[in-house]
Amino acid sequence: MTGNQIEGLVGMLATFGLLVLMVLPSVIGIVRDRRIDRQIREAQEGRGQGKETQKTQKSSSRSTVPSTATWYAEGRRSKKLVNS
Repeated sequence: MTGNQIEGLVGMLATFGLLVLMVLPSVIGIVRDRRIDRQIREAQEGRGQGKETQKTQKSSSRSTVPSTATWYAEGRRSKKLVNS
């Protein structure tokens, strides 16, 4: 190999290395987005199956009564609306 060929090879490798450094973050981002999309899709499919089981469950016969904290907070909110 002559000096010119070695110089050309080094230049070509440097150019290829810069190209890889510039493209690598994009490729990593695309792979990450696809992984996240897959996880979201799997979670939605799992949630859809969970809804079917929730519909078949019966609710308890007890009536739900708001807690004291909820009752107190509701009273405070209504007083604030009247005062302002």
